[in-house]
Amino acid sequence: MKRVVVGLSGGVDSSVAAYLLKEQGYEVIGLFMRNWNDASVTLEDECPWIEDSADALLTAEKLNIPFQVIDMSASYKERIVDYMFAEYEQGRTPNPDVLCNREIKFDLFLKTALELGADYVATGHYARKNSFIDKNGKEIFQLLKGVDNNKDQSYFLCQLSQEQLSKALFPIGNLEKSEVRRIAKNLDLVTADKKDSQGLCFIGKVSLPEFLQQQLRPKKGKIIEIPKSSSIYQKEEKHFPTIEKKLENQAAAISYKKTDGEVVGEHQGAHFFTRGQRKGLGVGGKAEPLFVLATDVQENIIYTGQGHDHPGLLKDALFIQTDEIHWIREDMALKEGESLEVQARIRYRQPLQRATLNQTKNGLFVAFDTPQSAITEGQFCAWYIEDELVGSGVIHH
Repeated sequence: MKRVVVGLSGGVDSSVAAYLLKEQGYEVIGLFMRNWNDASVTLEDECPWIEDSADALLTAEKLNIPFQVIDMSASYKERIVDYMFAEYEQGRTPNPDVLCNREIKFDLFLKTALELGADYVATGHYARKNSFIDKNGKEIFQLLKGVDNNKDQSYFLCQLSQEQLSKALFPIGNLEKSEVRRIAKNLDLVTADKKDSQGLCFIGKVSLPEFLQQQLRPKKGKIIEIPKSSSIYQKEEKHFPTIEKKLENQAAAISYKKTDGEVVGEHQGAHFFTRGQRKGLGVGGKAEPLFVLATDVQENIIYTGQGHDHPGLLKDALFIQTDEIHWIREDMALKEGESLEVQARIRYRQPLQRATLNQTKNGLFVAFDTPQSAITEGQFCAWYIEDELVGSGVIHH
């Protein structure tokens, strides 16, 4: 019997994952990861991790599998939380869920599982894994989208390596969410009707802005509105000597100045805001809603524009620095000068977009067939070929 350690989160997905593995004849051990223990930042009196670990324990008892809680909060703080704050302070927007999978679930957690003699770790992600043997006799692992299109979570796994994938199992990846709930109901699991957890993968019920505001100092600054008709957006039809120069031009971030627009309000800190954000600006009386076009954390200014079709939100291409490019399928990595047609997304749940990857000496350009809204520095762009996620990278600009 192969031994599998399942990350039981206290939710329905991981509960059913554990059950299915048991049915498939694996020896299953349930582990609950405690990633956070700073009571000062949980909302109200709720202590979500206590409730969740209790639900995980009840699930393990019901399935008759051994269970234990492991405390990863120190590593979590260092690898995820501190990194997130550093990114926010520099005006970038990290994705804690992607990082949590790369740094915690499939690194520290995986190492813990292997120490317990496990052959695999399993999670309740809606994703699938496949493998084939290449011409050199080497097994190549593939990360595939979950069958339930509404729930596909392959994006959150976009930073996994071949080594990590080789040890991963995603038991519910070929099920629809409704089917997962049905299995849990039939088993009379305590998690059957539990709502899906929202918010961060570590602070339970705390929303990110509130968490940030407790950690980063507020400082007043100006909100400036840039008109759609601004001359900044009048790009001349230039002839570029190389495709790389053209892509550089398309991916370049616009640098705004105070004099480009008018002051329409005040904010409590540019680092609390992110490109494309609409809520929380507190500026009324406009014909169309205001969106954040850019933040300048040095000058503490937020640049905004009216309407989701504002030219300041739209861009044809993005750039990923060489050291931030990650190929799950290392055998498909592009060499300098090579290009590849893919489908890409720049955020979770965004429908896949047709795009072309262009590998240059300094990094990778992703050029989209249609302009994309609110391409955000620090977020991940992931690219697919059909159902397979083949690579990803941190958006530089």
